[in-house]
Amino acid sequence: MAAERPAPTGPLSPDLTIVSSKVYRGPNLWSYEQAVHLVVDLGVLEGYPTDTIPGFTDALVETLPGLKRHHCSRGHQGGFVERLREGTWAGHVAEHVALQLQTEAGHYQSRGKTRSVRGEPGRYNVIYGYIDESVGLAAGRLAVRVVNQLVAPEPDFDFQTELNAFIRQAERTAFGPSTAAIVEEAVSRDIPWIRLNNASLIQLGQGVHQQRIRATMTSKTGALAVDIAGDKDLTATLLGSAGLPVPRQAAVRSLQGAVEAADRIGFPLVVKPLDGNHGRGVCLDLKSQADVEKAFDIAKAESKRGTIIVESFVTGRDYRCLIVGGRMQAIAERVPAHVVGDGTHTVRELVDITNSDPRRGVGHEKVLTRIKVDPAAEEVVAAQGHTLEAVPPAGEMVRLALTGNMSTGGISVDRTFDAHPDNIEIAEEAARMVGLDVAGIDFICPDIASPVRETGGAIVEVNAAPGFRMHTHPTVGVPQFIAKPVVDLLFPPGSPSRVPIVAVTGTNGKTTTSRMIAHIFKGLGRKVGMTSTDGIVIDERLVIKADASGPKSARMVLQNPRVDFAVMEVARGGIIREGLGYDRNDVAVVTNVAPDHLGLGGINTLEQLAAVKAVIVEAVPRNGFAVLNADDPLVRNMRRRCSGEVIWFSLEYPGSDTREYIERHCRRGGRAVVLDQTDRGDMIVIKHGRRSMQLAWTHLLPATFGGAARFNVANALAATGAAFAAGAPLHDIRQGLRTFTTSYYLSPGRMNLLDVGNVEVFIDYCHNAAGMRAIGEFVDIYSANNAGRTELGKSSRIGMIGAAGDRRDDDIRELGSVAAQHFDVIVVREDDRLRGRKAGATAQLVADGVRAAMADGARCRQVEIVLDEIDALNHVMARANPGDLVMMCVDKHAAVAAELENRMHSAQAGAHSNEFVGDPDLDPSSLQITASAEGQEAEVEAIVADAEAAESGVAQA
Repeated sequence: MAAERPAPTGPLSPDLTIVSSKVYRGPNLWSYEQAVHLVVDLGVLEGYPTDTIPGFTDALVETLPGLKRHHCSRGHQGGFVERLREGTWAGHVAEHVALQLQTEAGHYQSRGKTRSVRGEPGRYNVIYGYIDESVGLAAGRLAVRVVNQLVAPEPDFDFQTELNAFIRQAERTAFGPSTAAIVEEAVSRDIPWIRLNNASLIQLGQGVHQQRIRATMTSKTGALAVDIAGDKDLTATLLGSAGLPVPRQAAVRSLQGAVEAADRIGFPLVVKPLDGNHGRGVCLDLKSQADVEKAFDIAKAESKRGTIIVESFVTGRDYRCLIVGGRMQAIAERVPAHVVGDGTHTVRELVDITNSDPRRGVGHEKVLTRIKVDPAAEEVVAAQGHTLEAVPPAGEMVRLALTGNMSTGGISVDRTFDAHPDNIEIAEEAARMVGLDVAGIDFICPDIASPVRETGGAIVEVNAAPGFRMHTHPTVGVPQFIAKPVVDLLFPPGSPSRVPIVAVTGTNGKTTTSRMIAHIFKGLGRKVGMTSTDGIVIDERLVIKADASGPKSARMVLQNPRVDFAVMEVARGGIIREGLGYDRNDVAVVTNVAPDHLGLGGINTLEQLAAVKAVIVEAVPRNGFAVLNADDPLVRNMRRRCSGEVIWFSLEYPGSDTREYIERHCRRGGRAVVLDQTDRGDMIVIKHGRRSMQLAWTHLLPATFGGAARFNVANALAATGAAFAAGAPLHDIRQGLRTFTTSYYLSPGRMNLLDVGNVEVFIDYCHNAAGMRAIGEFVDIYSANNAGRTELGKSSRIGMIGAAGDRRDDDIRELGSVAAQHFDVIVVREDDRLRGRKAGATAQLVADGVRAAMADGARCRQVEIVLDEIDALNHVMARANPGDLVMMCVDKHAAVAAELENRMHSAQAGAHSNEFVGDPDLDPSSLQITASAEGQEAEVEAIVADAEAAESGVAQA
């Protein structure tokens, strides 16, 4: 259906502008793949569809003829042009122009969409795919200029000049032919890759399975072998000792030594640097002492070590044999840079004509290199009896270089299937002698089809990191797909390239759930890499302390060579900002969706927030799993977005509508993690089809505080579902849940319990109303369960609470209102980061919510504001009496824990029920890195023993 056309609001003018831009580096809200997202403002162009702008469509198609091939939504070539003639808007046009500009630069892309910005007429979201993000962004900027130019031409804008500059930028950042060939082969095998710098350093695979390449040098290329190949004298010595044909040679460091070596070896000669490459400094067919003296200076200028090789000149054709993994994979004959006379043009003009070939570029940016006319080329031309201004006869070949290197403008002819077996064996043996996994063997011989031992010839050089383009893009002959054996070498058939990735998101509970999953798999002996709001943890070592729930942190985990299992806490902000930090996750866990962060990043409703969090569900492959909360309607609806299998978890008991839905799901062969109510308590049960497997009593899991922390029961269900989906055995899941505690060692800032002078103090990160309801329910149950446990009992409940300043006013007030239902006294603090509000404004809103609830009869009888977090802590502890329960909802848990630890050590109350034993000056944030099974043994031993006794009769189906 065509959109309603707004009336023009002013005269036609080039008003299309980019309001904002971002780059998604993984699955995101708009696309399953990486994309550029522009928000554009059409200005007065909102009232001018393309069919109302005279000549616009014809001018656009003339500027970029490739647009004729765009399908758009019509599904056939020319569909986009049809849309232009019928009338579409400038934002949609900019999308297609950006795609076509990338195609012009060799970055073929066809994915894109344009959607209006909700509630902002005239603004559009323009989303399109990219290969290189800098090129993608540049394409968007140039596309906007092109559209504006066609609306109202600017005299200073020359499209062809701008396009050429854009293409040059793309060529500067593009991979070279060798790197591109390997990356394309890896992609075809579903091997993930990461570009580690702006050049050609690439990581293939993830974590412990990763391999790296730099051009054609790989992780398996030995440094010693590269060093040997770089020493031409040593290489010749080793090859000669193996009986391989090599030219006579000598290494010298002085001109006198070169002259003497020339006399010993005999003319004609070759003089070249010991450590040169790409043919630089190589002088061939030297026939006199004067030639040697001149060549010595040229070679010396290209040598870093100052050592020069003088060797006998071997006549014949120049062949490059590519050896990968000890086997010959391709052979190319290299023909030096040359032109062929036509009887009309001069040598210089013939060079210009040859360089105009679009396959030729500067350096290694294209499959051929432009021929360079310099003094050395003039000498080569002069030696053939010509000058650059001479007109050679038709058919005469005039060389401009002596060596056949592609980097000097040479061409290649594929000879892979012409080589004699003896020559292949010699080349393979040479690579083995040097020790290179990927080697380029330079053969000079009359014909590669005849044995060199009979016809004469020699190996003149062995190259580490040989270029592939002469084989993948030969000027004459059939291309050889030589990237395949390189990738086979790095990833033999059947070997893994990915580590399992479990992604966890939700409004509340995602950090604890992530930690539970990581703890389970640590018990299985896996090296777990985990991201969370507290930092990046590699094998239980906190390596970066920061909010690390975004895509950059995920990529850091996948780059770590120790990681063989990844658990990613995925926050809303990272998805909106950059998308996911990887292409897919094997298991997605969504704990819940509740009002938080609304009004930020264009997310204003719960449904929009659910769509953001559903991105990790959409990133589940067909053989993956989504572990979803069946009790949350918004999470439940995410099942439609999952390509894999859904595993439900629920706190509902049998008989409820939710459980009946889950039972139907399981009867069809599905899986779920649920609670069964018994006279001994709640039992976690894993269902798979018609089988039911009892796992553990919830009240025996330390993190649930005897079952009082229902939110941690839900987290345990989610963690169980994820671990089961990822292949963990039941007894390991059970052991992981039994040994996971909310101590500061394992779960900093999440329900950490300390006894400070007989005052039970909980530290938690609760910061929204939904979380406060769960905390309040826990406080009610925990207080009831422990009433009368001590002689003093529980005299009062004190809450220290605060909210983030960038939340909506109503959400902040609701946090205070909910807290007032469960605490007798509330002290309101404020985060150090005010997030755009004045000091005290956020705390006042929280206090307003508390007071409004108090007026309606809530439990709270007193509310106070103490802005600084540590001051608020001291105020709370000063008024707390033995037997009181204190819930501290904090921003900086490390500082709070350190302050409470100091109080614990200063208290003289007898026994220390502590989670922090040690130096009172110890920074608790460092304790996470010391977590170990031995450190938890005393704490967990009794719990495990009781659990095993209680569950001794539990049978596994």
